[in-house]
Amino acid sequence: MSTPAHHHPPHHHPSLWAAIKDAILGDPHRDFTEGSIPRAITLLAIPMVLEMMMESLFAVVDVFWVAHLGSDAVATIGFTESLLTLLYAVAIGLSISAAATVARRIGEKNPEAAADVAVQAILLAVLVAVVLGLTGAIFAPRLLAAMGASPTVIATGTNYARAIYGGSGTVLLLFLINAVFRGAGDASLAMRVLWTANIINMLLNPCLIFGLGPFPKLGVAGSGIGTTIGRGCGVLMQLWFLFGGKSRVRVRLSHFHVHTDLMLRLIRLSLGGMLQNLIGMASWIVMVRIIATFGSAAVASYTLAMRIIIFALLPSWGMANAAATMVGQNLGAKKPHRAELAVWRAGIYNMVFLGLVALVFITFAEPILRVFSRDPQVVPMAAAALRTVSYGFVFYAWGMVLVQAFNGAGDTVTPTVLNLICFWGWQLPLAWFLAFPAHMGASGVFATIAISYSSFAVLAFFMFRRGKWKGQVV
Repeated sequence: MSTPAHHHPPHHHPSLWAAIKDAILGDPHRDFTEGSIPRAITLLAIPMVLEMMMESLFAVVDVFWVAHLGSDAVATIGFTESLLTLLYAVAIGLSISAAATVARRIGEKNPEAAADVAVQAILLAVLVAVVLGLTGAIFAPRLLAAMGASPTVIATGTNYARAIYGGSGTVLLLFLINAVFRGAGDASLAMRVLWTANIINMLLNPCLIFGLGPFPKLGVAGSGIGTTIGRGCGVLMQLWFLFGGKSRVRVRLSHFHVHTDLMLRLIRLSLGGMLQNLIGMASWIVMVRIIATFGSAAVASYTLAMRIIIFALLPSWGMANAAATMVGQNLGAKKPHRAELAVWRAGIYNMVFLGLVALVFITFAEPILRVFSRDPQVVPMAAAALRTVSYGFVFYAWGMVLVQAFNGAGDTVTPTVLNLICFWGWQLPLAWFLAFPAHMGASGVFATIAISYSSFAVLAFFMFRRGKWKGQVV
């Protein structure tokens, strides 16, 4: 009896560190359909969380530098991002379908079919990027005006919008190929790509915004150009991994032909993913329009508070993505019970993490916001927004994991229906009611965010328990 107890502790610590090291370095031979579920989730989630942390750090650093240029510049980013939501919806939709399909093929132990999926998805992305990139670059000032940007914001922001829209192909490919890596279980490759892209980004942005050293001083446009260059470098690195045999999905030139059947299947699957996001994003755009009626300070408060919230939520998407990969691969390996256990486990981890973040935000809202803004109008309002939204964090934790579990199974319809009910049927009418008839103003909109996302998580929980996703064919 005493021997195992005696041997256990020294063995335990290296295994934790070994797990973290394995997770970051990645092990191309690891099979996520076998062995310990907590360990599998840890190996997938650590690089995914680190990848998302980098993504969120970048978003905050970007707005930190641009905030030095005044509120028009920050508003520019707010408006440009709101319109980019269309592009993100397409990118996320394609990514969901690619990741779910790649995960299935890897779970079925068919890497050749996974490579076919990756190539068809990349061809689709390039096509979309050309169309959207050209449209955005040409019509940037008109698009900003349509969003309700003031003439000064349009004057400040047109070149920024052009750089971001024109380089939108880099966003699409970065999203998509990283989703292929994650679906295959190569989360550490996705992490390395994003870190590289965003470090280049963070170094370039202040140089191009303020004209440091040999760089030209481009103001807010410099931020857009730096971002696009950084993402472009990330895409080159991804292609190197795919073609260099570094990933479980090995792409060769012979894979590059249009496979109409497979492409249509991917499009069908991604439509659900796109719709989910368009529904969510469209409701955000309406929310911004409601807030815009309360003036520039309200929009600035909202933009800052949401940036900080997204900063906190992105690592959680890492945990949710780990659940999606586990679901896809284990359904491919005909192990639905293991897929479900992985989701419950990931949900608990996520809830603990976001619960702690919520405590920090509720307690230290004002000091956190003063890092980004000294504006006496903006800080108290943004702090109130941050606190209000944080009250729902424990629910969001579950909502995120469950949505990604459906998506990982290739069931993109259920989350789409949930989004329609919770955001259009419930969130928008409630936001309007609390803001205007109930005279709560912008704070009514912030309260609505917490209420609608919490309702979403509860509904998702019941839908997931029904188990229809287990029979999804991908």
